[in-house]
Amino acid sequence: MRILWRTVVNAIAIAVAASLLGPWITYGVGQDPVLSLVLTGLALGVVNAIVRPIFVILSFPITCATMGLFLLVINGAMLLLVSQLPLLGFRVDGWLPAIGGALVISIVSLILSRLLPD
Repeated sequence: MRILWRTVVNAIAIAVAASLLGPWITYGVGQDPVLSLVLTGLALGVVNAIVRPIFVILSFPITCATMGLFLLVINGAMLLLVSQLPLLGFRVDGWLPAIGGALVISIVSLILSRLLPD
């Protein structure tokens, strides 16, 4: 049940990021927008659960040197990685939109996780 909840929260956060960063982050390219959001939210959850911890451990020295700001780059890289999956209909155009989108997704996910019960 928790996976389903995280998928919905991720999908809402991705929709907010796409609405704020309009031309650089898009979803629903070539398919149903709701299906694209749900699949992208699920893929982002899986990537954040499996791939992100490896990147966090490997980049620990630079993360400490930047006082944690490098985690934004890691989150942006995870968003770019998800956008490379062709079946999702999700697209991110470049590193700066990926980092901005990751920041928006993190803030929206934090707010939704605090406001809505598990």
